[in-house]
Amino acid sequence: MKTVKQIDLSVENIPGSLSRVSDLMSEYRINVIACYATAQEQEFNFHFIANDPDKAINVLGTAGYRFDVTEVVACEIPHHPGGLNAILKPLKKADINVDFMYPCIATGSIAVLIVGLRPIEKAIRIFEDNWIRILGDDLYHI
Repeated sequence: MKTVKQIDLSVENIPGSLSRVSDLMSEYRINVIACYATAQEQEFNFHFIANDPDKAINVLGTAGYRFDVTEVVACEIPHHPGGLNAILKPLKKADINVDFMYPCIATGSIAVLIVGLRPIEKAIRIFEDNWIRILGDDLYHI
């Protein structure tokens, strides 16, 4: 598979709500390998990639959490000044807009970026045509 599953979780925006989610993931030995969060007045949105997304989905659903699952692309980018343009310039040329992006938490010596974009199939072809490594399921094992 060329995409990875991002879990888009909404919890109440109060102290401790995200910590309870982290405790739950830890209890089931699920590791968050990439994430970003946004807060609004009443709601906290936590977007993340888990090392075992199907298990995370099952655990969260069983616990009664509200969430969606989004397919995103995990791609390797050069780790030097201007390296981000390795993915941005081909997307610009193909007239593909980036909806969001964020880095993985720990990937060793490679830099991995999670990218949300549409149309995702076209973006994957552009990345492949430009020799950009897409991690897919490999991301879950980094």
